[in-house]
Formats: sequence, structure tokens, C-alpha cells
Amino acid sequence: MYTTDEHGRPFIIVREQEKKARTTGIEATKAHIMAAKTVANIVRTSLGPRGLDKILISPDGDITISNDGATIMSQMAIENQIGKLLVELSKSQDDEIGDGTTGIVVLAGALLEQAEELLDRGIHPIRISDGFEQACKLAVAHLDTVSDQVPWTTSNTKELFKCAKTSLGSKIVTKCHDQFAQMAVDAILAVADLERQDVDFELIKVEGKVGGELADSAVVRGIIIDKDFSHPQMPKQVKDAKIAILTCPFEPPKPKTKHKLDITSVQEFEQLQTYERETFAKMVQQVKDCGATAVACQWGFDDEANSLLLQHNLPAIRWVGGPEIELLAIATHGRIVPRFEDLSADKLGYAGTIREVAYGTTNENMIVVEDCANAKAVTVLVRGGNKMIVDEAKRSLHDAMCVVRNLIVDNRVVYGGAAAEISCSIAVDQAADQVSSIEQYAIRSFARALDAIPMALAENSGLPPIETLAKVKSEHIRHGKSSWGVDCMSTGINDMKEQFVFDPLISKRQQFLLATQLVKMILKIDDVIVHKSDEQ
Repeated sequence: MYTTDEHGRPFIIVREQEKKARTTGIEATKAHIMAAKTVANIVRTSLGPRGLDKILISPDGDITISNDGATIMSQMAIENQIGKLLVELSKSQDDEIGDGTTGIVVLAGALLEQAEELLDRGIHPIRISDGFEQACKLAVAHLDTVSDQVPWTTSNTKELFKCAKTSLGSKIVTKCHDQFAQMAVDAILAVADLERQDVDFELIKVEGKVGGELADSAVVRGIIIDKDFSHPQMPKQVKDAKIAILTCPFEPPKPKTKHKLDITSVQEFEQLQTYERETFAKMVQQVKDCGATAVACQWGFDDEANSLLLQHNLPAIRWVGGPEIELLAIATHGRIVPRFEDLSADKLGYAGTIREVAYGTTNENMIVVEDCANAKAVTVLVRGGNKMIVDEAKRSLHDAMCVVRNLIVDNRVVYGGAAAEISCSIAVDQAADQVSSIEQYAIRSFARALDAIPMALAENSGLPPIETLAKVKSEHIRHGKSSWGVDCMSTGINDMKEQFVFDPLISKRQQFLLATQLVKMILKIDDVIVHKSDEQ
């Protein structure tokens, strides 16, 4: 690419143009819309309680079966840059809210589809963006008017349970629907700070163990460590345990720098042996002197140290991971000690019971630390027939816990089954008539895009989409039944209030805002320059 200066002499602006591919104007915008629509259509069939699962195979041959939007999007290895933006969209919804990751991608795809029709009619992308922004504000404001408050207390968690159950409706755990919903509520309320209306997910550890069935899953008021005691003859249970939490290994000190030790005689070798033995004995004695009755160590230790710990009746766990060590310290009110010299009684953690539990016939054990000093630390143990089921159950439980957490932060809900989308669609469509500028076309298109959610739900549930939407919409308009939605489970009841199908208000609001932001950004891109590599 070149141009000329004021004297007519050419000069180059962009070199090696033959190595670059360039798309401009409406053509570029339409290419982006096509890419985003293609990605959105992949997850469209996973929306709702009757949504279908996807199987994803990694380059290593690992198999993931899921209908969680964020999981599907993150593992699809999308090359297209606009497609990657949709992956980031679902990830941001997952990070902020934890649920609604499929719906947000479907909504973004529907908005782009409507934007394409407006571009074909000659409306400028900026005017479309402005119209979508206005429509989004109207929809979010309308959500506040159709929302209801969910009253709950620590003794009456029925409403939280119903919302968690709605989140799990489309998941693999529907066989143990009630159990997993109750587990999500129990785990969140165990660690929730109700004064600050906040939940620290760091205090909830979700541990998966292949074997058994989903019904064997449980919430443990304590910590589960996927290890066993370092010596098979150590006691399998310790009562009123005082735990020394160490990040230093049970071995003689070594210089940090590269070193070499020359042994030239038998006496020197014996001296080294004696030094090592004395060092191990001193370390074990220091642990014993501070009053510890159990040891958790981040590093390993050799057989000599292991034998000494057994002799001194000190049950020990070795190779405990970093996150587990931190969680153990939080749960037991202990201090993580980096040197044996720093050990003291006030740095020990306390737990009512430490026990080793065996699973199945495969000689796989786990350490369960219960009745800890800090009750605000729980572990959810998920069981399942194979690794894929366990992984998907863990993802499902995370979504349900996020829903309960959202209701603790803000206890307002809107009704599911796309009732909120239909109600907002009608409100936005009516508001469009009062807009005199060309943006009214974009506002109407936003309302039509919201209708894509109930249509996708109906389609995935085996119902006629257009007929179902028309029926529910007429009830909304004629009788003001804003809680009516798509009867996905074919119960014969369209009232989502009666079916107890709820969505947290902050989740739905975030879906509208994030999807609109992304679509506006895509519409504002009108020039793409791609540098081609030599191989291409």
C-alpha cells in the first residue's frame, strides 16, 4: 500500500502487502457475524433442561462430555478471532456469575443475526450499536419490575434449594437432583459471611473420587486430603489432633547452591550417617516437644524419618499439595511452619478427628480431617462411575453453588423457562414505537433476538417453537402473566412460579449487558488485516 506526497513522489505505507489479507467495510462485519453465529449455533442445542450434551476430544485423547456452555467453548480450540471473543464472553459470565454461560452465547448469536438483517437494509453499524444499547437499558430496567424477592433464612432454605435445583435441571446429575441441590445449599451456607453477604469459594474444596455412584456424594464439614498416612502401621484415626503443618522436608539440610561432597574414608561415611541420624532425631523431637500429635508435610521424607515418626507415635501425611496445606491451615487455625526451629504450641492446628478412609478394593485411601477449629471450611466429595461423570458432576455442582451464592448477594429472582426474556421482549418492542429515530429498528431487532431464547428452549424440548412462543407471548400481553414461560418438562403448567423455576436477577442482568457489549464491539470492527506466514 502506498500514496504520494505533495510533490507527487510515491512512498510506502504498508510493506509486503502480498503477505497480508485484508477485509474491509460491511464485508468484514458480515464475516465476523458469520463466524460468531456458527459458534453460537454449536451450543444452542445445549440450552435448557432438555439440552443435549457435547463430547469433546482433546489432542491427547482425553474425553469431556458436557453441556456447560463455558466448558464446551473453552475446549473447542476455536481459531477464528471473533469466535475467541465468544469464548471469552462465556468465560467472563462463568467467572462473574457461574451460571448462564450457554444462554449468553445464544443471545449474542441471536443479536448478531438480527444485526446482519439490519445491515442488509442499509443501516449503519454505529446506529445499530446505539439502538442495541438503548434496548439493553430498557430490558435491564424491565427485569427489575418483573423480579421477585426470595425470602430465606439459615433455618428456612427452601427457596435457595429451589433455585439450586433449577440450575441442575439441565445437568447430568438429574438422577440425584434433590441431593445435589441440598449439597450446594449446605456447602455455601457453611462458609457464607452473612453480614457482608459474601461467599469465599476458597473455603469450599470439591474433591472427586471415581467409584461408587452419584448418590454416594456428600458434604464433609472439614477437609479431605487425597493421601494416606505415610506408614501402613500408623494409627488410622487420631482424636483431638494437634497438627504441625510443615513446608520443610524431613531430611538433613543441604546448601542451596550446587555442591559436591567427597567421602574418602569409612570413618567419614560413618560420621555422615551419624549426622543424618541425629538430624532426623532432632527434627522429630522438635515436633514432639511442641505438643503435636500429627504431622502434615508439603514435602516427602525418607524411610528413616518415617520409621522415627512411627516410633514416636506421630501419624504423618506427606506430599500434601499447596492448596490443601493452605486450606488445612485455615480450617484448623494452624500456622504453616517453614522451619523446624519455628515450631511452637501456638502454631499447631486443631481438629477433632483425623481418620483414614478406604474406598473400594483398589487400596485407595483418603484422609478426612473433621471437627476443625474453624467450622467455615467444607469439602464436597463427588463420587461417580467414571472420570467423565465425576468431572461433569463437579462442574454442575459449581454452577448450583454459584446460584446459591448469587442469591445470598442479591435475593431477587426472575422466572426461568425464558419467562424473563419474553417479558423483556414485549416491553422493548412497545418502547420501540416511542423512538422517532432510525434506532427504533435496532430496538425492535433486540426484542426479536430475545425471542430466540424461548424458541431454542422449545426446540430443544421437542415442542413446536413458533407455536409455543406465540401461546406464551399472548398470555403475557393479554393477562399480564409475566411468570409464564416455556414448559420444557411437558408438565402441562406454563407458570414458572408454580413449577419453582427461578433464575437469579443478577445472572440474567449480566447476560443482557455482556452480550450487548460484545455485539457492539463486533459491529464496530470494519477493517481486518491478517499477516500471512510464509508457509501459507
